[in-house]
Amino acid sequence: MATIVPFKAVRPARDKVSLVTCRSYDEYSPAELASQLDYNPFSFLHVLNPAYVNQQKLAETVRFRSVHNKYVEFKHDEVLKQENVPVFYLYEIQSKNNVYTGIIAGTSIADYQKNIIKKHEDTLPYRVSYFKDYMHLTGFNTEPVLITYPENEDLEEWITQRKQKRPLYLFSSLNRDKHTLWRIKDTAEIAWLQAQFANMPSLYIADGHHRSASAELLHTEYKATGAESLDYFMSFLIAEKDLKIYEFNRLVHDLNGHTAAGFINLLEKDFVIENRHLELWKPSKKFEFGMYLQGEFYSLTLKETDFIDVHEALDAQILYTKVLQPLLDIEDLRNDDRISYLPGTKSITSIKEVVDEGLYTVGFTLFPASIEEIKALADNNQIMPPKSTYIEPKLRSGLVVYEL
Repeated sequence: MATIVPFKAVRPARDKVSLVTCRSYDEYSPAELASQLDYNPFSFLHVLNPAYVNQQKLAETVRFRSVHNKYVEFKHDEVLKQENVPVFYLYEIQSKNNVYTGIIAGTSIADYQKNIIKKHEDTLPYRVSYFKDYMHLTGFNTEPVLITYPENEDLEEWITQRKQKRPLYLFSSLNRDKHTLWRIKDTAEIAWLQAQFANMPSLYIADGHHRSASAELLHTEYKATGAESLDYFMSFLIAEKDLKIYEFNRLVHDLNGHTAAGFINLLEKDFVIENRHLELWKPSKKFEFGMYLQGEFYSLTLKETDFIDVHEALDAQILYTKVLQPLLDIEDLRNDDRISYLPGTKSITSIKEVVDEGLYTVGFTLFPASIEEIKALADNNQIMPPKSTYIEPKLRSGLVVYEL
């Protein structure tokens, strides 16, 4: 039984929404960031980075309080406005190739603790603690956790019908995505949505494991204050079938002392190898891997595919146990500086380019994990290897703010 709640969100003034919202802060190059901060006084980047010129010189506590102060200033100037009553939102992102529609709501810390909201990724304690302090000192969060739910025909029909009504916002972002937001404030409609999720035994985190873990830590440390907002964290709830799951491909700086020919000979123990020459080849099914080495593409097909354990059968784990760890001596996928990662949203030519330029020696491509694999891991309390999935949609900052 999953619990969702409406909340008194803070959002941009209608006439400024396209100017306020921004991509996640770390997606901007220094030049893009400077341009936005210099020429767009309404960008939420001013809140996230209020002293960008001197930011690296500021202590964390001072920086976080500066974020809070700038946020308060945006509210005072009515760049941001707060809802009068608790609401849900229906939110659609329409990109060039995909359409994502889901519900923005508060989700329960208690559900997270009881494993009704299930996880499939590990978290780093220092990142969890850092973001917990950030939320505590700034007093808000604007990055929803991406949560997926099983297919529900009634919800799907409701979404279709609700999208026929006039939206609160309709705007385009600079990357040409189209964004539409509907406000759900009717009490009967809110109750109906809550009942739909109450009938779901489990929800699954798709993206945002550190954010949800930070929210739990914040709740644990400050629940004595009695603030009800700490009992929930903001989430974007989307049907499983509407998620887009990409792989993270691997780039390695060297062959651990092996020659190219010797490395290929070692791979033949576990893989059927076919030289694809200059064909831009990438895997089309599970247990297939691609490799780019010395100007040529190779397909690697795993010989033995009889696995009992879900974790061991993951393609990312197979590449680690068969290639990266035993042959290339990469033990720590998270911290070894000999390996880098490229999301599957990038063209395979990106791998070719950096290898041809000599920045890396070899690149590996994988087939994306499925939602069934992700759920099976979560159901069995197992964790994916680092950098296994890149999941869309990616949500904009400053569109909806959850105050703490």
